[in-house]
Amino acid sequence: MSQRSTHSRSSSCMLALGAALAVALAAPLASAANEAADGAAKQTKADESSQQPVEDSWITTKVKADLLVDDQTKGLDINVSTTNGVVTLAGRLDSAAQVDKAVSIARGIKGVKSVDSTTLTVKPRG
Repeated sequence: MSQRSTHSRSSSCMLALGAALAVALAAPLASAANEAADGAAKQTKADESSQQPVEDSWITTKVKADLLVDDQTKGLDINVSTTNGVVTLAGRLDSAAQVDKAVSIARGIKGVKSVDSTTLTVKPRG
């Protein structure tokens, strides 16, 4: 067996090991974010037509996780979806400050092209 063949097999093995490790490390974060988002996320037609579904899923998970750990937005019922890097936030919050904070968090995530918050509204007082 030549050194080139051995090196090629070793590189392939390391690549497979690295991919498996990345999946194993990402799973707990994705699981926690999904549980916190009121059960299983529903996939929309927009999600299905996304040109980058893996990156969109990562962005959605990261936005949800960051919303959960922020003092102003944790525990809020905010639905998050991402299509082609565009994050859509939906829900009814108690204040405009909470809406602004949620939008700010989403915009701060790497890979987010824009944030649509037209369906993220403030509850009427009274």
